[in-house]
Amino acid sequence: MVNSTLCPSGNTAVVDQEGFWSSNGVQWDAHRIGWLIGGVCAAVTVAITMINVLQHARHYNNPAEQRQILRVLYMPAVYAVISFFSYRFFRSYTYYSFIESAYESVTLSAFLLLLIEYVAATAAGHNVDNAIARKDKTKLPLPFCCLRYRPTKAYFMYTLKWSVLQYVIIRPVLSIVGIICQAKGVLCESGPWSFKTANAYIEVIDGISITFALYGLIIFYGLTKDELKGKRPLAKFLSIKLIVMFTFYQGLVFDALEGRVIHATEYWTETNIADGLNALATCIEMVCFSAFMVYSFSVKDYKIPGSPTTRIGQPLLDSINYSDFAIEIAGSLKFFIDYMRGRPYTRRPRVTTVDADGKTRPRMGLGEAFGIAATGVAYPYSGS
Repeated sequence: MVNSTLCPSGNTAVVDQEGFWSSNGVQWDAHRIGWLIGGVCAAVTVAITMINVLQHARHYNNPAEQRQILRVLYMPAVYAVISFFSYRFFRSYTYYSFIESAYESVTLSAFLLLLIEYVAATAAGHNVDNAIARKDKTKLPLPFCCLRYRPTKAYFMYTLKWSVLQYVIIRPVLSIVGIICQAKGVLCESGPWSFKTANAYIEVIDGISITFALYGLIIFYGLTKDELKGKRPLAKFLSIKLIVMFTFYQGLVFDALEGRVIHATEYWTETNIADGLNALATCIEMVCFSAFMVYSFSVKDYKIPGSPTTRIGQPLLDSINYSDFAIEIAGSLKFFIDYMRGRPYTRRPRVTTVDADGKTRPRMGLGEAFGIAATGVAYPYSGS
């Protein structure tokens, strides 16, 4: 039952633009022009994305890295297609927006695993341990710059990894809950913001979860930026982060314009128009982001002169097989459980290493830190 004091009534207009064509031909009103622009932009985004994806699939010479890259490359196309459908079927906008948000968590998690692969590739024996062991104690990024951390602590890198991977669990769960609440009429997404509505709790939990995920990525980038040189890490990070920022903040702007600049029409309520403008803007923006990703995740990095091209089937299957996420999450949870049980390997330094400056430092197996392995305990990990 809908809470009538908080949830505004939906669009119940008898007259609705259900089709692009009418008996008198195309009536080029703003609604149908939006369909055309959104559809063309979504088609262009999908075309650019597929060209880049197929290029990586045909030159699948580093599966550990390119598996994650393919997942990231899907992001503009997923956003564009879902935004187009949410514009076209505007009465179901909320359901589409929850599906779109769920894929954001996949992208952020894949990006972290990609960065880990990049760092591992710079170390002796493709062992990330060798790249992290020399790191000094340093400050956290803003707003916690008064605190310092030591990367060689066994629990630190597990915590950092979990700060991102938790989002791939929480965000899909929130989407499922939101879809159920919308179906039951208690979500109240377009009503006044209040903790009497389900939407308020979903937004707060989502905001906290994604903040941890993005903060974890920033910490890892700051920790390993020297090892990531030549990989265009900033461009890669921005190609993802800017999509998240644009879609989030433009949604806030359009919501704020409801009842002030945006007014209801014969076919659309104020909320329908705000949602439609948001979806249309997203379709247009994804063309730019898909093109930007061609540069950020260039296939040139994986082309080997003289090597035969690969079949596209296995790469595409790898990109939608999320078992590596499950392995990473299970390995991290196992470590935390053992940490709470006081297992010695979760606390004591493993090995000491002498740096070029003559200092002796504790060296943790980044086996341990990234879920690869631990003393007496093996943690499966796909990136080493």
